[in-house]
Amino acid sequence: MAVQIDLGDVFAGCALLLSMYATFTTAHFNRRQQSLIDSQERLNNLLLEKEQAGSLGEKRADLGASLIKLGKNKHRVKVWNQGKCPARNVQVEFPDGNDLVIPNDVDGKFPLEALATYQSVELIATVHMGTKAKHQIKLIWEDDDSANNEKVIYLTL
Repeated sequence: MAVQIDLGDVFAGCALLLSMYATFTTAHFNRRQQSLIDSQERLNNLLLEKEQAGSLGEKRADLGASLIKLGKNKHRVKVWNQGKCPARNVQVEFPDGNDLVIPNDVDGKFPLEALATYQSVELIATVHMGTKAKHQIKLIWEDDDSANNEKVIYLTL
């Protein structure tokens, strides 16, 4: 039994090899395409999270305080807002006691009705030999995000 191979068999074999190559190439391309789609979806989710965090940041005030030295014997406690939203009903408390700031100065300025973005308030500080090196200050305020924000800051000499 002799096997005869004619021209039609050669063309059919070539067509079979070509279709196998096309199937392999298509499968490889589809895997790469799916990995690109997956990475694009992850990037879109990250971008969405970033935008949501940014929109929340625009509704928040961020208060801070520091002890600054003005000259040889002049000290001030500076309270500021570096958030993107104004702070309302700003209050200052000293949980460990107040032996740093003049009480009349605090009572005269706080509670502060509004503290705009990048606005600050200075309180006169009395520093002497018996003053503690570390003071705890508690800032309480309202903003568009929350009605009860608190931040504890430690001021050091």
